[in-house]
Amino acid sequence: MIEQQHIDRFIALLGPKGVTTDPDDVRPWTSDWRDRYHGAAAAILSPASTQEVAATVALAADLDIALVPQGGNTSMVGGATPPADGSALILSLRRMNRIRSLRADDNLAVCEAGVILSVLHDAAEDAGRRFPLSLGAKGSATIGGLVSTNAGGTQVLRHGTMRALVEGIEAVLPDGSIFDGLDALKKDNRGYDIKQLLIGAEGTLGVVTAAALRLVPAIAARAVGWVGVQTPADALALLRLTETMLGDSVEGFEVLADETLGFVLGHIPGTRAPIETRTPWHVLVEIDHADLSDPSPAERLEGALAEAFERGIAIDAAIATNEAQADAFWRIRESLSESERAQGPALQYDISVPVAKMPAFMIEAAAAAQARFPGTTASSFGHLGDGNVHFHVRAPKGTSDGPAWIAAEGQAINAFVHDAVVAAGGSISAEHGIGQMKRAELGRLASPARIAALCAIKAAFDPRGLFNPGKLIPLPDEI
Repeated sequence: MIEQQHIDRFIALLGPKGVTTDPDDVRPWTSDWRDRYHGAAAAILSPASTQEVAATVALAADLDIALVPQGGNTSMVGGATPPADGSALILSLRRMNRIRSLRADDNLAVCEAGVILSVLHDAAEDAGRRFPLSLGAKGSATIGGLVSTNAGGTQVLRHGTMRALVEGIEAVLPDGSIFDGLDALKKDNRGYDIKQLLIGAEGTLGVVTAAALRLVPAIAARAVGWVGVQTPADALALLRLTETMLGDSVEGFEVLADETLGFVLGHIPGTRAPIETRTPWHVLVEIDHADLSDPSPAERLEGALAEAFERGIAIDAAIATNEAQADAFWRIRESLSESERAQGPALQYDISVPVAKMPAFMIEAAAAAQARFPGTTASSFGHLGDGNVHFHVRAPKGTSDGPAWIAAEGQAINAFVHDAVVAAGGSISAEHGIGQMKRAELGRLASPARIAALCAIKAAFDPRGLFNPGKLIPLPDEI
């Protein structure tokens, strides 16, 4: 039980600005972004420096109080929601929001955990560089959260996830010690890679306080195209063709069904279909050049699409003629999640399978889900190039009580979809993490060796289980 005397100790340590106790101010941070998980916390602790984080963690350990690290609270899997019993305090990193350095010559930015992703984007742009990771929550997601969840996004095909973009990490470990690994060393063979253990650990092993991030040259010119195809297999063939002809200039490659495009056109004002022909599937492709002396990206993309037409891969296509049109194409992609939600209750899955198996999975898994659960509709969209799509199973039309439908059917549908993913050699979490939403399923489906390794690492770093309890690591009865 967390008592007032405990809160007073933290106030003495952090000052009144560093501790929030008003229930009205705390409450918004005790529920997840999707409003599926609800917890309780007596206070939010908000240290303003790495040293204050270390002192806070040390005091919490001394008081045997669990901490739930939190950034922008944009977790899609309940990964930053405190326990419902009020046994933990929220450790907010939002006050730590400085970009400590941004060196264009080194293509490196050192950011504190509370820096908002869009703020980093703007700072990098001002320096003639860019941070090549973007997602829908860029206006609220923080660097610490992105590191802790190994975030992905629409540019993974070319630049990789956060694991590939983090050059160094500073973090506070559960005993209050500071791991200083911000030096961006290209070669470092001093044993286990602590940095990589902390990336994607969802705050269960340490509190990320800062990260050194890789920047890339700013885009000098780009071409954005919209291509209509018959099947996901044709979309994959188009991807391989563009990779062969255009090399690593392919920045993004997204696929969606015509039905999904219709959701956007019907829900988002001002959107319009990029091509005139109605095709069963659509591809959004972007190629970027950092050097204006390179051939025109639009001309290169046009050449690749001409070859796609010649091979019978593409049905219709359009290349954006200006930046406004290119942004309009991408607006469709970025509006997919919102438009899907507007269709009614649904179960959403962030999954990955080997790229070669993805076209068949997108068709067969949807058909199998609809057959197994009559009245539902299923579809997927997303990052075909890296094998990550967002698979949705929507409730039967006319379902008015979404929570009741999820309570009645959710567990069976979850198991059905995840079993299909594992059968295809895939992962039940591609970029959103495990959190508490997928914890039991990880315990059910992961190999004994993986579970044993996860538990051993957690025990080594946090033997008392005080860091983000109830997240990522399956409980004993879930294994």
